[in-house]
Amino acid sequence: MKNTKKIATEIRKLTLKMVFEAKASHIGGALSMVDILAVLYNGILKFNPKEPKWEKRDRFLLSKGHACTSLYATLAIAGFFDIEELKTYAQNGSIFLSHASHKVLGVEFSTGSLGHALPVGCGMALAAKRKKENWRTFVLLSDGELDEGSNWEAILFAPNHKLDNLIVIIDYNKIQSLGKVKEVLNLDSLRAKFEAFNWRAVEVDGHNHKELMNAFMNIPLEKDIPTVIIANTIKGKGVDFMEDKLLWHYKSPSNEEFEEAIKQIEKSS
Repeated sequence: MKNTKKIATEIRKLTLKMVFEAKASHIGGALSMVDILAVLYNGILKFNPKEPKWEKRDRFLLSKGHACTSLYATLAIAGFFDIEELKTYAQNGSIFLSHASHKVLGVEFSTGSLGHALPVGCGMALAAKRKKENWRTFVLLSDGELDEGSNWEAILFAPNHKLDNLIVIIDYNKIQSLGKVKEVLNLDSLRAKFEAFNWRAVEVDGHNHKELMNAFMNIPLEKDIPTVIIANTIKGKGVDFMEDKLLWHYKSPSNEEFEEAIKQIEKSS
C-alpha cells in the first residue's frame, strides 16, 4: 500500500505552486480535498495512466471544477503526464485550464458549471448497469454547490435506478463563495437529507486517511442503493493562516505567504 499521507503532502505543494505562479484563486477548496484525492487514487480507483481510456477503469468526476489544481497534481503524481507540464497551468494556450478540462489526460469531464457532474455521473453509472459492466463512478462535490437544484434531481434519480455503482463524496468544508454554508443556505442535517432520499450515507473525517480508506473499502456491492461519503474537511487544510478562511476562496498567496505555506506543509509531512 502506498504512503497516501506522503502523496498528499506532494499534492499540496504542487497545488500551491500552481496557484502561486499563475496568481490564481481557489486554493482553499483545492487544499480541503487533497486527502480525499490521495486516498482515491492510491488504493481505491481502478485506472491505468498508460491507457487513460481503458474501458474497465472507474470514472472519477470532479464536480467542483474550480478546485482543479489538486486534481491536476494528483493525476501528474499518478503518472498520467509529466509533473513539469503543470508549470503551464492557467497560461494562454495551456490545456491546464483554471477549471477542470477533459483535454487533460485522466480528466473524464470538463467541470466548472456547478451542479452538472452528478447528473452526468448518474448517466455513466446507469450506462454501466445496462451494459453489465463492473466499473464504478465516483463524483466529488462541494458543499456549496448543493444549492443547485440539478444535484437534488440526480440525488432522487440514483436510488430510483438502483445505482449502487455510484459513489458521491461531499467535500464538506462548510465555506462557499459568499460565506459560511450555514449562513448562505443551511444544509444541516446533510446526512439525514441523503438518507431521506434513500441513499446509504457515511460520515468521516475528510483528512483522516484511515477513515477515508475504510469508508471506500467497505462500500457494499450490489445493494441497489448509491453511497454518499460526507467528508468533514477544513478549507485551506495544511496551512494555518488559510484554514477555515473565506478569503482563500479567491486570494492568491504573496511571495512571503507562499514560502510560509510550503514550509508548513513540508514540516507536517
